[in-house]
Amino acid sequence: MLLAKITGTIVSTQKNEHLSDEKLLIAQPIDLNGKFIGKDVLAIDTVDAGVGDTVLIMQEGSGARQVLKKEKIPVHSVIIAVVDGLDVKE
Repeated sequence: MLLAKITGTIVSTQKNEHLSDEKLLIAQPIDLNGKFIGKDVLAIDTVDAGVGDTVLIMQEGSGARQVLKKEKIPVHSVIIAVVDGLDVKE
């Protein structure tokens, strides 16, 4: 799983037929302090996330397909939660 902040949306006039009903977002991984790390990730949104939201992303093709309940969808990353708060003990 990956903690990330949504930084943008993807708009496409042509998509794989199995992705036609899916909303695609751009997410930037963050550390537990909210600082950007790593490279951008494209993910399918299942929780109505928007730009600026902190989210939890599952990055596993088989698990992502199970969440979406679609076996033929070409997917690697799925947004599975919007994070409302984060408490870290030091």
